[in-house]
Order: sequence, then structure tokens, then C-alpha cells
Amino acid sequence: MYDIMTTSAMADELRETVLDGRIQKLGMVDELTIAAEVYANRRRQALVASADSSQARLYRASSLPSFDTSIVTPFSLQMRKYVRGGFVIDIEQPPLERMVQFTIARRLPDESRRQKVEVEDEELDESPEGGDIWGRPDVIRVKLIVEIMGRHSNLILVGEDGLVMESAKRVTPSMSRVRPILPKQRYTLPPPLDKPDPRWLTGPGVELMLSNAKESDKLHQVLVRGLRGVSPQMAREYAFNLGGNVNATVGEVADVDHQDIAREVRRLFEPMMLGGWQPRVYERDGVVTGYAALPMRHLVDNAEERSVDTISEAVEASLEGAGQDAPKDHDQLRSRLLGQIDDARERLAHRLHALREQQRKAEEADKLRHAGETIYAWLWMIEPGQTVLEAEGEEPIPLDPSLDGNGNAQGYFERYRRAQRGLEQVPSRIKAVLAEDRYVEQLRTQVEQSQGFSSLEGLTQEFAEYQEQSGNTSRPQGSKGKPAKKRSKSSKGSAPDSYQSAKGHTIHIGRSGKQNDQVTFSIAGPDDTWLHARGVPGSHVIVRWHQPTEEDDPETIETAAALAGWYSSARQGGAAEIDVARRRHVRKISGGGPGMVTYRNEYTIAVQPENEETLRESGKLG
Repeated sequence: MYDIMTTSAMADELRETVLDGRIQKLGMVDELTIAAEVYANRRRQALVASADSSQARLYRASSLPSFDTSIVTPFSLQMRKYVRGGFVIDIEQPPLERMVQFTIARRLPDESRRQKVEVEDEELDESPEGGDIWGRPDVIRVKLIVEIMGRHSNLILVGEDGLVMESAKRVTPSMSRVRPILPKQRYTLPPPLDKPDPRWLTGPGVELMLSNAKESDKLHQVLVRGLRGVSPQMAREYAFNLGGNVNATVGEVADVDHQDIAREVRRLFEPMMLGGWQPRVYERDGVVTGYAALPMRHLVDNAEERSVDTISEAVEASLEGAGQDAPKDHDQLRSRLLGQIDDARERLAHRLHALREQQRKAEEADKLRHAGETIYAWLWMIEPGQTVLEAEGEEPIPLDPSLDGNGNAQGYFERYRRAQRGLEQVPSRIKAVLAEDRYVEQLRTQVEQSQGFSSLEGLTQEFAEYQEQSGNTSRPQGSKGKPAKKRSKSSKGSAPDSYQSAKGHTIHIGRSGKQNDQVTFSIAGPDDTWLHARGVPGSHVIVRWHQPTEEDDPETIETAAALAGWYSSARQGGAAEIDVARRRHVRKISGGGPGMVTYRNEYTIAVQPENEETLRESGKLG
């Protein structure tokens, strides 16, 4: 899990491996991911940083990913100008923040001196006088800040004056009033949380934290809520070590001395100050299902633990375990598809604007009718060749000089009738465009959260079919940059995800529009339970009960709701609202895209989104 521990271990690793290195190559892998070749310690090393909301990361890769040279953004241009060719002179991690700051120094270009120097033979100190060359007036320093914070992840370039030069994601004040990220605005760290620092936790601090919790509250949830920088994975490890299982409650550890709890929390944070990281990966059936910067005893029950040399190896192994055997190709395909989806949404926005403008003009049609009636009322004033009628108490009315008064009046009435006919169609067309945009927005969320080539290629094909049905002849490209191949009608594509709840009920999850249709209308029975994140794009989730007539199991509903929240755009927003209904009350929208439905007789619950790995660890999934 890429938490504060992973970030701290990564910062320590990078100080040992790439500090004082020269950035020889730099490019964009996709619009949110950069890769660099850094020459340090007499060897080339590949560095990857990504602000992708679903796979934000920073690590040393085993090989340098290919660059997508077609990506040209303000951020990529600034990186090319100020970072490529520079030296990494400092690497920092702000305390208890999931971010790493690289200070990069680069000599300003000398137009009179353009000779290429092999880096292997170049010494860091090029100053003929010796000393610190980075204090010279012809050297500029910038900071590249990698923020690994879920959907708020970002790559930010900051100048010596502390102002943002550019970022992979621009954050406007309307998106975040607390911390906008825009060029020429001062860069600030995220506002600190008003919680105790776990590195200095004391027994009285533990006593105060637990006094605000109920005995039935789970200890790991209390720790996440009560301490800065404690991730769910770390909190479950504390609970396991203190109470014997990850779901230990506050009441079950009531006999544990508060000093012992504080000591256990501080112990896990010691490597942040003293070093001594012991990175691990956890595998099940040969597939990496998790990783950590330190051994996690609670993960060993459901997976095999394997030691690795560096935290970068653990991160890269996890990417492969998630179906990203070639992360650069997967990321490039996803980035390309997201760009095409964004283009489609932009076209829909233009269509919607045009329709609303047409609606506005049609609603002003009464002015045309009034103009025709006014011309008839003042026919006796109109002379041949007249260009405007200025009647008393009326606005000037333009006239066609080639027509007589009667012809001008008929012209205005004809325009009025056309506007009225157009107005009859506009509301239904606006409704259709809005429905189409909701479908494309849902598809975008599914692409953002896709893992592995098979699911991404399926979404590429679904988008291609949407493009053809909507009359757009341009087709999305596959993983090699070629148009996505059409599947035969008999092809069913990949199957929806399926899991067993702790009570043995089956939970099905659609990961695309077609799979949403499949789980809801092919797999589910009328008395099964249907779940969906309220008001946002996301997956359809179905609970198949053992017997159609049996009562709903609240624990299974909560587990399915946590998955529905995870596989939606509400994943990173804290608690998510999930609508729950009987499948019989869910209906397809006539003419809507795959997975577009209406429903009734629902009730809503609030849950914390959780993925299947977390739910397995807590015993909620089999």
C-alpha cells in the first residue's frame, strides 16, 4: 500500500540511489506520468512518477518506459525546459506527508557554448574554482514535487520564488478553495490535520483517543481517525499485534496498558527516523496482492510473504500483480482512451450548448410573431424599398426591401412557425444528450479504474461501438496505436467479477457498461439486491441470495455497498452513499447506453469504500 511508510522508505531509497545524479532523459509516459533516466553512482537508473488517481506512484523501475512523444502539455514543456539535463541535489519528504520533493539544479543554456559532453565522464563539480557550483548565477533551481494522495495526487513544478510554474493537474479555486494549484500561485503544503503525531504518541494520548470511542468500535478504525498519517494497513497491523486479530475492538484491548499501545505505534514509525526498512510483498497463487515497507504479520494469514531488496521492487511487483505487466503500454492505452472520451464529452458539451441556444432563440419566437402582426397593423406606412419599420411605441423592425409589406409579414410568420417546430424537438434532444453524457462519464470512471489489458481492451471496444452508434466515424485506438478490432457478435468479453461474502452469498460486480447490463439483467434474479453509488458514475453490484425469499443479511449488504463505493467515482471521497434496491425495481433506460438504468423503492446507506483485498483481510469476503 502506498502510504506514508512506503513514501518514507522510497525517499530514503532515492537518496541512496539517485541523489547527485543527472537527469539525462525525460519524457511523458501518459498525461499524468513522467519517466526519467538518471545517471548516478556510475549507472543509469529509471525513475517513474505518476499522478494517476488509481495508481499514483513514485519508484525506480527495472527499465525505462517508452515515452509518448505525441503528448505535449504545458507541464511537459516546463519539465523539458527546467528539469531535463539538471542534477538532483536534494530529496525531501515533509513530515507525515505522502509526497517527495526533488530539488533540481540546472545551468542556464549558454548560446555561445553548444558542445555535447558524455555524462559518464562528467564530474558533478565542474567549477574551475571548486566549491559549490550550484550557487553560481547561471544556475537555476526548481522543485519537482510528487504528491501521492489518491484522487488529489499531482506532479508540481515550483520555482525558486516558491510559485507554481506548472502542474500535471491544475486545481482551480472552484475545485479546492483550501489549496488551489495554478501557475504563478504560491505553493503550499496541504493543511495539517489536527491529530496527534504517532511518532511521539504517549500513554495519556492513547487514553484520550480511546475515551472518545465506543467499546464496539474497531481499533484499527479508531487509530486511522485519531492519528496523523496512519493508513488502514498500518492500523490493521497495530490491531493484530495488540488484540490478536485485525478486527479487535476497543473493548477487547481495554486491558492492554495505554503505554504499551503507544509504544507499539511508535515502534512501527521508528524506521522513518532511524532507517532499517524491510520491504515485503505478499502473494497468493503466485500473484502479488499487497506490499509494505515493513513486515505485516496480519497479511501472512491469507498470503505468502516474500522479502525484496527495495521498496521500488515491491511497488513494481504490485503493478504486475494488478495486471500491469507492461505498465507503460497499459498507461499509454488508458491515457489515449481517456483523451478520446474527453473529446467525446467536449463534443457533447458543444451539442448541448447549441441546443440550449436554439431553445433560447425558440423561446423568443413570440417576438417574430409580434413583428409580423405589427407590420400588418402598419401596412399603410410601408413604402416600396423600405428597410425598417419605425412604428409608434414599437421597437424598429427590419424589412426586406425586395418585398412589400405583406411579404415581410409572411416572412416573420414563417420564421415564427419554424422556431415553434424546432422548440418541440429541443427538450427531448437535450434530454438525450444529457443521458449520453452520463453514459460517457460512467465509461470514463471505468477506464480510470481498469486494471489489466483485458478489461481495458473491453472498454476500448465498448467505446468504439458507442462511437459508431453515435455517428462518429473516428474509432478509438488499441494498445499498439491501431484502431481497436471489432469483436464478433458471439464474443461475450470478460466475465464480471464475483466474490463470496462471509455468509456465503455471491456478490457480482460489473466493470463496464456491458458487464453492468449482464450482472443486473442476466445474472440477477428479481428478488436479488442491486446496489449503486448514489448520484455518481460507478459499477452495478448484485447480491445473489441463497434463497430468493430469505431476508437480506445486513453484513453482506454492507460488504457489497463497500465494493459499490470502491468501484465508483466516490472511491476517494471518504464515506459514500449507496442506493440499495430489489433488482425487480431496476429498469433499463430506453435508448440509453449499456448500464444506464432507472430505479425506485430504494433506500440509501453510507459506507466507507473498500476494495476486495481489504475486505478479505477483515474476513468480510471469502
